[in-house]
Formats: sequence, structure tokens, C-alpha cells
Amino acid sequence: MMFKGSITALLTPFKDGELDTQAFEKFVSWQWQEGTHGVVVGGTTGESPTLTKSELTTLTEIALGTSHKGAPVIVGTGTNATLSTIEKTLHAQSLKANGALIVVPYYNKPSQEGLFQHYKAVHDATDIPIILYDVPGRVGTGLTFETVVRLAELPRIAGIKDSTSKLSNPIKLRKSVKDTFALLCGEDDLAAAFLLYGGHGNISAVANVAPKQCADMQNAWVSGDVRKVMEINAHLQPLFANLFCESNPIPAKYAAHLLGLMGNEMRLPMVPPLPSSQTLIRETLVKVGLLPV
Repeated sequence: MMFKGSITALLTPFKDGELDTQAFEKFVSWQWQEGTHGVVVGGTTGESPTLTKSELTTLTEIALGTSHKGAPVIVGTGTNATLSTIEKTLHAQSLKANGALIVVPYYNKPSQEGLFQHYKAVHDATDIPIILYDVPGRVGTGLTFETVVRLAELPRIAGIKDSTSKLSNPIKLRKSVKDTFALLCGEDDLAAAFLLYGGHGNISAVANVAPKQCADMQNAWVSGDVRKVMEINAHLQPLFANLFCESNPIPAKYAAHLLGLMGNEMRLPMVPPLPSSQTLIRETLVKVGLLPV
């Protein structure tokens, strides 16, 4: 299974309105050094709605250029139009990305048959592994269990990022889909529980600032050290709670800024966190030992 373990949904650093490519290259290289098992470029945490096609290309090429040991680079290619999703997915394929993360079409609110046909059309038009991204809290609709099972029968639908907070999903899906179908948690605070309930990993925002700890938790699960999983999970709980005190990725980017990983610049309509949130984020990083007292 290619997609498993701790997969970081990468932040996108900006400087004076442009991509900060130097910071991004250093950041991705650091992620690999810390043991991250894979990365997502241009996902929600990467401020994907604000990125141009050429910027997404640049970010993808940098991530692929730093990748090692077969760690996958996944590109967010989902839009709310099937034709544009196919175009973006074909482009990611041409760059030799390892997978495409495709969000459920937002705003349109299609039927389940519409969702199935959307993903099937992208699947049939491309040759790249596809990860479904179910996040009803952001897009206004979601995939039913039956639709996921139908889609999992297609040969290159390789997994799902589940951001529904429903822990029953991995239990049911594990019994109903092929063994190679990756069940990936999209909620950091549920990452450990998701493993217990049948999952294979986590696509994480918190791993932007705590990649080693997130990877260590996944590694401990694979080695059967449940006690260590629980210890790491408990230690990271303040991050899981407080890096979402405002909309993702606002707190995560500010935390990365405090750690010296990148600037705190965001693109509208996203703005830096409120002063009260800044204080909370700083205190949280100190609490978990990522910043000195």
C-alpha cells in the first residue's frame, strides 16, 4: 500500500505575495528528515484555492525533487467541475506525482450518482492513483458508504481521506473494500482512534509542526506498540485542539512561523490569527516542547 502512515498536508509559504520557494524546499526536506511518510501539495492546508496552476506546478516539482525512499507526493487536484478536475489531475500525472487527492465537489451539492460519475470520469480519463477526499464540513455534501464502496471497485481509486469524524467508517469499509484501499484519517485528533478502528494512516495538518511525533505514532502502531501510540497521542492533544482554534491553516501557519519554518503571510481571504489565538498557539507549542519556555 503506497498511501499510509503520517502524510503531511503541506503548508504553502508566501513572501511579498509570491511563493517562497526557498522556504518551501527547506520545509519539505525537513519533513522527510523528520520521518514523514508522504506529503500532500496544494491541499486545504496549502491554501489551494489561492494557488495558480503554475504555482501548483512549482510546488509539486519541488516536493518531487526532494522526495526519497519512495515516499509519495500527492497533489490536490479537486475542483467543483469535473472537466477542470480532469485537467488538473492530468497535469499532476504529467509531473509524475504519485497520487491525486480529489475533494468532493463543493457548492454544487450533487447527488450520490453525480458524485460517483464525477470520480469515475476523472478515473477513466487519467492513469494516476486517486484518493477520495470526503470533508462535508467544508463542501456541503459527502460520500455515503455505498458510494465509497462502488468507487473502491475502480482499479485506481486508491483510498479515501475521511474528514467526517465518523469512526464507524473505517470499521465498515475495511470489511467491504479491497485490502489495498487506503483508509486515511483527515482529523488529527482522531488519528490514533482511526488506526484502532481499521485505518492505515493520517493526512495531517499538525504534522507541519510536529512531523516526527506524528510519524512516530504511526510507526509505533505498525510495530504493535499500542502503549507508545497512546502516549504520543496524549502528548499531542493540545496541538490537535489548539491548531484548529481558527480555520485551518491559519493556526498551523502561525505555529510554523513561530518555529522559524516560514513566514506568517497568507493570501486573502485567509488572514493571520487574532492576537488571542496567537497567544494560545504560542503557549501550546511551549506546552508540547516544540518551543522553549
